[in-house]
Amino acid sequence: MPEEKAEDFLARFEKLHPKSIDLSLARVERLLRALGNPELKLPPVVHVAGTNGKGSVVAFLKSILEGAGYRPHAFISPHLRKFHERIMLAGPDGARQIGERHLAEILRRAEAANQREPITFFEMTTAAAFLAFSENPADILLLETGLGGRLDATNVIETPLATVLTPISLDHCSFLGNTIEAIAAEKAGILKRGRPAIVSRQAESALRVIDERADAIGSPVAAAGRSWDVFEQQGRLIFQDEDCLLDLPLPRLFGHHQFENAGTAIAVARRLEGFRIPEAAIAKGLTTAVWPARLERLSPGKLHDLAPPDSEIWVDGGHNPAAGEALARALADLEERVSSPIHLIVGMLSTKDAGGFLRHFQGLTELAATVEIPGQASAYKAEDLAGIAQREGIAADPAANLEAAFERSRQMARGPVRIMITGSLYLAGQILDAHERGLGPATP
Repeated sequence: MPEEKAEDFLARFEKLHPKSIDLSLARVERLLRALGNPELKLPPVVHVAGTNGKGSVVAFLKSILEGAGYRPHAFISPHLRKFHERIMLAGPDGARQIGERHLAEILRRAEAANQREPITFFEMTTAAAFLAFSENPADILLLETGLGGRLDATNVIETPLATVLTPISLDHCSFLGNTIEAIAAEKAGILKRGRPAIVSRQAESALRVIDERADAIGSPVAAAGRSWDVFEQQGRLIFQDEDCLLDLPLPRLFGHHQFENAGTAIAVARRLEGFRIPEAAIAKGLTTAVWPARLERLSPGKLHDLAPPDSEIWVDGGHNPAAGEALARALADLEERVSSPIHLIVGMLSTKDAGGFLRHFQGLTELAATVEIPGQASAYKAEDLAGIAQREGIAADPAANLEAAFERSRQMARGPVRIMITGSLYLAGQILDAHERGLGPATP
């Protein structure tokens, strides 16, 4: 019988629970006990929750730690192109995504221990990841929540080295609540007694909830704008806290929102008990961090053959109102630097606030085309998404597929344009694949 691949296990895991999202700790705690409690054998953990910026903060922090000579593991979600990206294992040349055979093995062990009990995909794969992290040496684990915080499967960690809350805004409202305060309460559920909490710049209502939770459990809070701050000055990134002022290069990741994410990572790095991280390592980390499909300009590849000659192609996985605001601001900044017509290609899941995301692009675009995300049953139909965009004052038209959207761009362009493809991490992952391999005939 042929050896099973990781994708075989992952396909079965999708069927173990009738609801893909069902926030609870009981199921994952049961499985972890059956696996010998690998969550108790991890290196020191930095636990990261928030609505936007989690992955960027982890990317910056990973690069900073590696620049200081440390070996970090990292757990992120979702993935862009294949599941292996979620589990990054420390190595002599930096953390790398888990290999196929290693992933298949930990998934096999998790499946055997679970004994076909109901459990969600994320709970099962989190337990498997803890196996890998506990059995491979590292100095630290950067652990990103999947959804929420209080009942997220990663929140079995009782004594993290530090907790981190990135900016909190409205998203996943059907699971976390319909107000900033309710969502902040769920995210703040990762805070732990006596352990430092580093908090990005927040809406006042969110910060109030975080402070209340921290006071109740005795978690010292270092919040942006209060304990530390970060800002751009004359082409440099300035970070300041109670003890120092750092004059640093601007981050490699583009957009003003990345200044805030970089600042959060620096604030964390400066508060990691037992770690020595010099300024040179921070500077190196800012300029070497990589986080694909977050305001990423694509290098020459197959998609450029479909675009107007000499055009830029950008991709961003943003999909909620706060991400739309950050992306629109970044596009406006680009326009100030080098003026070029903006052509927007958007695909989104119907579970997202498409109007809240799209309204920020009013007045920015010369062309807007909507597409249905291939292979995603819960994606908006292109016609429905175009209607939402039109109600937000954006003259959008549906396109039959990505090729048709690019064709619209070519027809309208009177020279080089700036194409931004956005609205979903699922779409972003497909774009990265298409840029490498070309758009296949299966595209609807």
